[in-house]
Amino acid sequence: MGNEILFEVKGPVATITLNRPNRKNAINQALLTELYNSIEKIAENDEIKVGIITGSGNAFCSGIDLASLTTDNLFDPRSDGKDMPQIFTSCNKPIIGAVNGYAITGGFEIALNCDFLIASESAVFADTHAKVGIHPGWGMSQLLQQAVGQRLAKQFSATCEKITAKRALNCGLVNEVIPADKLLVRATEIAERICSVNYDMMLTMKKLIEARNNTTFNEALTLEQKGFKKFLESFSK
Repeated sequence: MGNEILFEVKGPVATITLNRPNRKNAINQALLTELYNSIEKIAENDEIKVGIITGSGNAFCSGIDLASLTTDNLFDPRSDGKDMPQIFTSCNKPIIGAVNGYAITGGFEIALNCDFLIASESAVFADTHAKVGIHPGWGMSQLLQQAVGQRLAKQFSATCEKITAKRALNCGLVNEVIPADKLLVRATEIAERICSVNYDMMLTMKKLIEARNNTTFNEALTLEQKGFKKFLESFSK
């Protein structure tokens, strides 16, 4: 693992820290490569049950490092054809975003790819693709509207306005807002609580909830009902 990402495992919880504080954790090819590798480590290690992503210093991630646009391969950083949404969705384990400061554009997309977010009181979100003239590619157009609804997503993306932690909580973008010095404590507490439940059934619940992303309400409900029937049949044998 290089220096762009810090990867720490304590028991069943892994913490990924974006680690370019002098650039407000801006995205370059090396950071993406290490981020993708870290998420795959979580996915592949049976001892790890939950992941947390946060940023070093006073920012979560300020978006693409503009200096890397003409030099780095940001679309396919590992030359394996896998992009950010694919990397996140291929990990069936929960990934919690602990947003500790600015999460801007590409950094906002990293956050949106997490399963859910908690934020510090100083967190600020913004989609500035339209302001800086950069095309989204890591899920902004779909994940933001999934989180806050299409009307608000249109407003946020069209105006490029800053979204405070309080407003993010009010519109359902984040689950909780926590004092900055308690953010990782709370994220770890949530992660440990997830680890304490019936883990296989938790993964099943996660999969059933996510099924709604790819099918209709009725089809997703049918999938749940089929699983319930199979579950009950296991007791009658």
